[in-house]
Parts: sequence; C-alpha cells; structure tokens
Amino acid sequence: MKTAQINVTVATLWTGPDSPRDLDQGAIEHPVQIEKWLNGMSAEERKQLLDNNKIQSQVLYGETVYVLEEQDGWSHVLVPSQTSKKNEGGYPGWIPSVQLTDVSEEDAEGEPGQLFAMVTADFADLKNENGEQILPLVYTTILPVLEEGERIEVHTPHGSGFLKPDDVELYRSQKEQRSGRELATEGERFNDLLYLWGGMTPYGYDCSGFSYSIHKASGYIIPRDASDQAASGVKVKKEDVQPGDLLFFAYEEGKGQLHHVGIYHGDGKMIHSPTPGKRIMIQEIKSSFYEKEWCETRRYWKK
Repeated sequence: MKTAQINVTVATLWTGPDSPRDLDQGAIEHPVQIEKWLNGMSAEERKQLLDNNKIQSQVLYGETVYVLEEQDGWSHVLVPSQTSKKNEGGYPGWIPSVQLTDVSEEDAEGEPGQLFAMVTADFADLKNENGEQILPLVYTTILPVLEEGERIEVHTPHGSGFLKPDDVELYRSQKEQRSGRELATEGERFNDLLYLWGGMTPYGYDCSGFSYSIHKASGYIIPRDASDQAASGVKVKKEDVQPGDLLFFAYEEGKGQLHHVGIYHGDGKMIHSPTPGKRIMIQEIKSSFYEKEWCETRRYWKK
C-alpha cells in the first residue's frame, strides 16, 4: 500500500468512483470548492447523498490515508484515524487522486515526542511565509509543529505553513482530555449548523461525524460510525447518564436497527445533528420520538 496525505481543506470519501453527480464537481476538484458545492445543492439533492449511498465520510487536510488501488484518477483508500468494522485498517472509500499527496511512511508517522497543533477555531487560514493564504483549514485539523513563535510553523502536504496561535492548541502525543460536561458544552458552538450526510467539518456534520469530531476536539478518538461507537466505550445505565455520554437510538422502539447518535447535554436533553434538512440542536428527549428509541448509552470521557 502507498501512503498519502490529504492536500485539500477536506476530502470527501465517496462510496465509489461513480458516486459523484455532475453537481458534485466542486467536491472533487483541486482546490476543493466545498462552500460552492454545498450552496449549489437543493435540500432534496443533499438528501440523495444519504438515500443513494453516495458518501461514506470526509477526511481533513494533512490526514494520512493508505492507498489500496488507483483507478482512472481515483484512489481506493483506508483512513486509519477513523476506525470501522468495515475494514480493520481504517474507514474505506474513494478519493480523487488529485486530492492526495504521496508521502513516506516515516513522514506520516512523525517523530517520537512530536509537537502537534490542532485547529480549535471553526476555520483557520494556513498561510505561507509571506502571509499569503495557502488554503483554509477546519476545526480539528491536526498538523506537526516545526517551530513556535508569533506564528506557529507547521509541516503540511504543501511544505512549511503558518497558523495563528489563537487558532490552535498545541500538544504532544495526547491532547488534554476534557470532562463530560466540557465535551457536551463544546458541541454548542455548532448549534443551528445544517446537517450534511457524511460530514466531518463545520461546513456540516452527520450525527456520528458530530459526535466523533466533538470527542476528537476534547481529546478522545472514537470510532467513526454510530453502530461502532455504540459497541465500544463504557456501557452506562440509562439512569446513570451524565453530560458527554453518547445516546444511541434504534427503530422499533429501540429493538431494531440502530439509526442515530446524540451527545447527552444534561437535564434530559441531548445535542445532536438530526437528519438531512435539519440543523444541530439541543433537544428535550422526553415526549419526543427519541424517548422510546433510546437503546444504548456509552461513555468515552474519563472522570
């Protein structure tokens, strides 16, 4: 397998090379045109991404992928940072090869004790030495740090780049882990953000992409999909639920197929990205259809 890194703000992980429609061109270009792509879709066209199984996930700038095969300008990849039962090597899918930069395995792994910068702003400009924008970065993008100072110099697929200190948090090996309450509160920043199937960025999240990204920002790496998230972590009784716990919901009053995940916010409410056409919200669970479908509770945060 070849090792590569994402060289655009966010690469969409497609189900297959034939998945993109004509209107999805902005998402498969280099540089990627995410806002143009999303703004050009109707509500029904957004919903088709789910209904027609077009998209699997998204991958952020600088993240490592393993290339299994290449076909007509497309690369079949595994995303090791997004664990999945679909493949033990990482989340599988297809990315336009133009959105990948080949790297050595040593470059991808980094050095022992490496200092990293995680983007904590919703969006941050990655600039060159002259202060010109290379491209925008999004929340939870992680890059190796080359030098600290008035600007944070980072190693990127484009070479050396610079970020504002206020836009990032620096850490070695393990980001500081937040409490469950802090985790639940972190999600509030995206209140009213429109749902995006497969979404993993402030341009739009799906339900499990939202819970994954809020955990990542809080110092915890969890599986990508709701079904995998529900099978890991610490099992919690419903009466013992605390802010930051993940709540899972299944059809047939909790006995059927699992279909949704939210983050418990406290006082009988959850924060979640509901479904195509809706926006991230803090919602009362009691008396909603989620009350009867609540089937599982898992905790990844540590006291």
